[in-house]
Parts: sequence; C-alpha cells; structure tokens
Amino acid sequence: MQGEPHDSGEGQPPTSPRGAAQPQTSGTDAQTQRAPGYMHGHHPRIEFRPLDELKHRNVVRVGILYLVVSWLILDPVHVIFHMLEVPAWANRLVLILIAIGFPAVLLFAWVYEITPEGLKPTVDVEPSRSIRRQTGRRLNRAIVAVMAMALAYFIVDKFWVSKHLTTKQSTTSAASMARAAVPAAKPISDKSIAVLPFVDLSEKKDQEYFSEGLSEELIDLLTKIPELHVPARTSSFSFKNKAANIADIGRELSVAHVLEGSVRKSGNHLRITVQLVRTDSGYHVWSETYDRDLNDIFKVQKEIAAAVVIALKVSLLEGEATSASATSNTEAYTLYLQARSLFQHARNPAEDQRVFEYLHRALKLDPKFARAWAALAFCRVGDASYSDTPLDPSGRAEAREAAELALKLDPKLSDSHLAMGRFLFQVEWDWNAAEAELRRAIALDPNNADALYEMANLLSAVMGHFDEAAELAQRAVARDPLYAWNYQQLAGVYYFSARLADAEVANRKALELSPTDAALRSYLVWTLLARGEPAAALAEMERQTEDRYRQIALPLALDALGRVSEADRELAVLQGKYAGNSAYWIAVTYANRRDLSKAFAWLDRAYQQREQYLSGMRWDPLLRNLRSEPRYRAFLRKMKLPE
Repeated sequence: MQGEPHDSGEGQPPTSPRGAAQPQTSGTDAQTQRAPGYMHGHHPRIEFRPLDELKHRNVVRVGILYLVVSWLILDPVHVIFHMLEVPAWANRLVLILIAIGFPAVLLFAWVYEITPEGLKPTVDVEPSRSIRRQTGRRLNRAIVAVMAMALAYFIVDKFWVSKHLTTKQSTTSAASMARAAVPAAKPISDKSIAVLPFVDLSEKKDQEYFSEGLSEELIDLLTKIPELHVPARTSSFSFKNKAANIADIGRELSVAHVLEGSVRKSGNHLRITVQLVRTDSGYHVWSETYDRDLNDIFKVQKEIAAAVVIALKVSLLEGEATSASATSNTEAYTLYLQARSLFQHARNPAEDQRVFEYLHRALKLDPKFARAWAALAFCRVGDASYSDTPLDPSGRAEAREAAELALKLDPKLSDSHLAMGRFLFQVEWDWNAAEAELRRAIALDPNNADALYEMANLLSAVMGHFDEAAELAQRAVARDPLYAWNYQQLAGVYYFSARLADAEVANRKALELSPTDAALRSYLVWTLLARGEPAAALAEMERQTEDRYRQIALPLALDALGRVSEADRELAVLQGKYAGNSAYWIAVTYANRRDLSKAFAWLDRAYQQREQYLSGMRWDPLLRNLRSEPRYRAFLRKMKLPE
C-alpha cells in the first residue's frame, strides 16, 4: 500500500511531498545523506581561511603593535648609542634581535590566547569562554596609543633632536678631523725657525730664482740638524707678497724665530743680508751682511747656517750643516736653482720644457751633479703625473737613467732614493722595489716631506697599510703645514681606508689652502660621490674650472640622482673627448651601473694606457661593485696588487 514502509527496509523511501514530515534515520545515515561539505558522497571538503584566522586570533594586531614599538625602540637606541660612541656592531645586534623576535611573537599570538585564567593554548579555549574580541579592542587602543607616541617622537626628532644632533655631530666631526688632519699642537720650541724667501734687490729684479734658491738651500741645511724644527719651503714661502707680520707667521708655522733676508747680485758679486727675528716680540736676535763672490756661494750658505745654529744655541755635529752633493760649478748650480724654482710655478707645457732645458744644461756643465740628476728624474715623473699622461718610451728611459745616476753618484742623498722610488712606483708599478727606495729616502732624511708624501701614497693606495700611511701623511703635514697637497694626501689615506667623512674634511682643508686648484676639487667630488652625496658633488662641479675633471664625475653623479638619460649623454661625451687618459673613470661609471663587462673592458684599456689611478683600484670605494667578481681578482693579479 502506498505510503507504507517496506518490511525488508531495502530500497529508497518514497519522496515525501513538500511540507510532509521526513522519516527518521539513524545518525550515521543522516550524516551520509545530508551533511554539508561532502562531494560525490565520499570525501570531505575542509574549509580553512588563514587571513580570517589571523584576524580572529589577533595575530595581525600583535604584529602591527610589535613593529611600531620596535621603531620606537630602534631610533632612540641609535641616537643614544651614537652619543655614547658605542661600536656600530651593537646597533646591528639590536636590529638582528628585533628581527628574530618578530616571527616568534607572531607564532606566540597564533598558539596562545589570553583568557580570564591567563594564557592558554588556543585549541584548549572553549568558544563560549573566549575573550578574543575584548583582547582585540585592547590591542586596538594600544596600537593607537603607541602610534601617537611615535608621531610625537617623530615631530620632536624632526624639528629639534635631529637638528641639535646634526649640529653637534658636525662640530664633533670637524673637531675630530682637525685633530686627525693636523698634528696635535705642541708648545712652540725656542729651537724652531722658518726661513722666509729672501728678497731680490738686484738692479734688474731678475734674480728671484737665486734669492729663493738661497733660502731653500738654507732650509735644507737647517733641516738636517735634528734639534731644529724647520717648516718646509712651501709653507715658509706661502707668505711671500702677503701682508703677514712676524707674529702671524710664527703662529701659523709654530716657530719661535724667522730668518729673513735679501740678495743683491751684480755680475759675479753678491751681497747677502740676513737677520734672525723672534716671532713673539719682533726682537732681532742676530743680523749679518755678507759680501762675497758667486764662487763662494756654498761657503756663505754654510756660514749663515752656522751663525743661526750658534744664535739658537743648538748643538751642531760636524758635517751636519754641509750642502749635500753640491756642485763646484756655479753656473750649473745657478741653472739648477732656475729649474727648481720654475718647476714650483710651472703652469703650462712650455714652462715644463724650460725646466728640463735648465737641468740638461746644468748636467752638461757638471755630469757629476747628483742633485740635478735626482731633480731631472723627479720632475720627469712628476710632469707625467700632473698631466695624467704616461711617459713615452724616451721620457721613461731618461727618468730611469737619471735616477740611477743620482744613486750611483751619491747613494747617501735622500733625494736620489726618492727619485728612484717615485719612478718605480708611478712608472714601473714595481711596488715592492718602490717601497724599499722610499723607506731608504726617509731613513736618510726623516724630514724629507716629498718622500713622506710619496710613501704615504704608496702604503695607502697600493699596500693597504693605512695606519702607517696616516702617520707618514701626518708627519708631512707637520713638516709643511701650509702645503695643500699634504692635506690631500691625508685625505687620500682616509678615502682608501673608507673613512670618507674624514676624507671630506681633509679635502676641504686642502681646498681652503688652494681654492683654485681643479685637481683638488676633483678629489673632493669623488669623495662626495663615494659617500653617496651626488647633489653635493654636483654643486662642487659647478665650481670646477677644468672641463675634464667635471666630465669625469658628471655621469656618476647623474646616475646616482636617477637622471639616467642625462648620464648617458655625458658618458658619451666623456668617452668621445677623454677616453685616451680617463678610461679608469669610464670603468668606474660602468661599475656603479653594474655593467660589469664594460667596466672590465675599460679597466683593460686603462691598463694598456698605463693610467696612474689604477694603482689605487684595490681600495677605491667607487669600485666596490666589482670586488666579488673573479675577474676583479684576476685583474689585481695582473697589476701585482694585493688581493
């Protein structure tokens, strides 16, 4: 009968009409027939929404609160650590600990839940006893409060703390660098003297080279007396034609006395007047006039030096106040003085050529004049260095021969070893042999400022011996404190040792002493670029007076500022105009673009062109992108530079 159940219970029950009562089934059968989430009648579909769970368990809120609190901790900690001069690794340690803590806190928030009874695993909390919503509201209020504190701190930091700290840091950095760049001030010793350039009183006023040469020879003589502090030529001569009084000179050069004088030369006759003056009082300690023939010039130099020694009550060992490797030929000596004076002031290739003409003539008159041979080698290498142009084969051969002859004629002359060391360093790239010669030059004359300068350059740019290089550069500054390039050499030591803030201050000190020197300004620009300050570098480039130096740096600065199309254009100009002596800097530009293949291609060209900047490539911060490359290490081996 329709509607009655089958006795056997087999088969499907009839479909009930809408609204009719459904038949009762067992629990298992009911689940099988009606439970949602079943597919094809067999496999369950598990629904899990991670984002909903994260929100439900307040993990997102805990993460936001952790990040904001971390920022509130990190920024003040950085300021406090800086004020206490805590090492940089401590800052990194705090940051690492906070980073490690972030996933740990998120995991903790996921696993545990706050209940009225305390922390419990989330899986053990019954839904009816959960206070997640209440906890979420508390976390929301905490986030708002902490963000308000962060905003308040940001405002205070932005408009007061940072400005105050920046001012303090600038003052501290400048003061610190002043101590680093200039040897610590010492009480002025009574046994100190500056020899000022003697005045030319000749009728035709054409003997300036001779009067200055006499002053320089006296500096050389007096420097060899260990008890005396004698500033070098560049510093003493920097007061020429300036309205500086004796007290100012004494203060600037840290000397208790100055030696000043005049020379009147007429034919073969000389009248030399000298006077020794106290810088603190202007008191004339001693004065004398010498009437001599030119043939007696070496004798009168010795007489003046001996008189100064007696006046200053300095003990003089026999042989100390003698003119080393002088010539007995007065005409050769005069030509040597002319060459040396002109080399100090040469501004163009024609004047440079006259330097070599004077030296060649002097050596023709006296082939055994060791100092002239040393000067010839020194000037030949220096001329190529200043012009960024490698010596041609004939110039290279002449420089080597001159240095070898100077050493052969007088192996105890410091300048002979300096000339050979400079040649081996800058021309031959024989680093170890150059170091040996320069060390010998300094051993023979610890006050040879040129040797100190060259050795500091070699040790920092090539060897990476930064502490010793800085000490030598400091000594050069103390010996010649008003010579801009001594500060630049100190800046170079800091640049290669990655002390870029110190390098910038030393760069600026050098420019303060010689504000129109285009090369000095270029070094400041490169330091600013290495520091990541392209806008400041561009500002300095606007004051640059030499096109090549400006063009070298423009692509680097424009790239760093994101002005890529302009950088491309300027790089094309650089390659078109200056590829013949600036391949190194083109390589630097490509290295900073991470176009490594082109960077190495241009380094190879720089190697073929023997460009001098390659000697410092191992430590140049502008080539840092190449250091992990096997090709970089291979190139260092080709240059015989330390890896």
